[in-house]
Amino acid sequence: MQELATTHSMRNEILSLMAKHGLENNCYQEMLDYTIDLFDSQGLGTDYYGYHNINHELEVTYVSLLAINQEKIKITQEDKKYLYAAALFHDFDPQKSIDKPHEESVLNFISLDKKLRELLNSANIDLEIIKVLILRTTYPWNGEMKKNAEIEIKKCFEKSEKTRNNIALQEHIMEIGWYLSVVDRISGYVLGDFSKAMEMAKMNAHALAWRPSIIIRTAVAYFEEILNKETKMTKTILKTLPKEMRKNFFDTVLSFMKMREQEVCVQADVSYENLKLVSTIENKTTQEDPDFAQKLYNIFLELPKPLQFGKENFKESIKQKDTIINTLRLNDCQGEIIGFSKGGPLENYQLREEIRDENFGLKNTVFLEPLALKMGYWGLRGGSEMRHMFIMQAHSMKYKYLTSFALRDVIRARITKEDAEFVQLFDPERWDYYRMKL
Repeated sequence: MQELATTHSMRNEILSLMAKHGLENNCYQEMLDYTIDLFDSQGLGTDYYGYHNINHELEVTYVSLLAINQEKIKITQEDKKYLYAAALFHDFDPQKSIDKPHEESVLNFISLDKKLRELLNSANIDLEIIKVLILRTTYPWNGEMKKNAEIEIKKCFEKSEKTRNNIALQEHIMEIGWYLSVVDRISGYVLGDFSKAMEMAKMNAHALAWRPSIIIRTAVAYFEEILNKETKMTKTILKTLPKEMRKNFFDTVLSFMKMREQEVCVQADVSYENLKLVSTIENKTTQEDPDFAQKLYNIFLELPKPLQFGKENFKESIKQKDTIINTLRLNDCQGEIIGFSKGGPLENYQLREEIRDENFGLKNTVFLEPLALKMGYWGLRGGSEMRHMFIMQAHSMKYKYLTSFALRDVIRARITKEDAEFVQLFDPERWDYYRMKL
């Protein structure tokens, strides 16, 4: 399968499928380019580390066109333009305050965007039908969310002259929406191997401010729901896709399930006291060892990309005399390394440009990099132990303050417990920069 990693290559693949399916009017290409430009201009292009970036928007559009000849729903030429537009705009919320687009925000944006309205009009596309298709991608499709979406869908059908008194057409559009909703959920996982899927899971967790300990079990639950509750449509779509894409999807599902099994085994061993997590202060001799640096670096690479501070000089920084490092090892202080905490003087770090730390340059603040643990060992309190050991070391070195990044709700809990304070808040990820007195 051709590499689809870049916006440019994905755009070309989509254009090729559009030509194949008769979507050759200039307005369709304009919709595609306008979407790419708008996401880029709002900071939601390929550099945005969140699941719902331009890559996701294009992947869903690509797969929806690629599998369009599936056998379950007869999609007419008229339907194709609606499916294309709905796929392209389904998460069209460039001014988002959180990563997961809210369907209401998406609908408001596409309703009010003048350029978009012009493009839809030039393609003779009924905006109300587009709204219905987007509302049908609401996830999860149950409970209050489904109920609220169905109320809005009913309003859209009433507003549209095409659908107002045409129950058969309404049902047909809802079927297309069902197809789009499943494509929305599996597209990213058919277009790459497990490493891509794991990166997507980390992106989703980081952007939604999830704790790392729930990533694997949430992924397993997600895939089980697709396979159990969306069996018919999932099978139909996968059957239509190339063999390699089907393999990508099932390899990913099986890999997450194996990781979950390993995670549960670790939790059981810790619970039965067959396994101990030992926080260890590392001496300078160990920090000079290239093999030690490589082991830490391998764990470091498991962090979400925005949390990989100083990646270029990571190994060299371990050797610096003012770098504080402690590790989390299995069973004893010579055991396998499964995590580490690392930091040093604030002045050694180039943080996000929005941060204005009043203590920078005063040499009274230590910066704690994001804690790093191997996947499967989160949630067992090993991270907390490493963090407390790091704080003790920093205190003994006469630092007055510690700064770091953490989830917003975690920082709130530390305000009273540890005399912490917010220095800079960041949305949509809610992974904020804070300070605490030592």
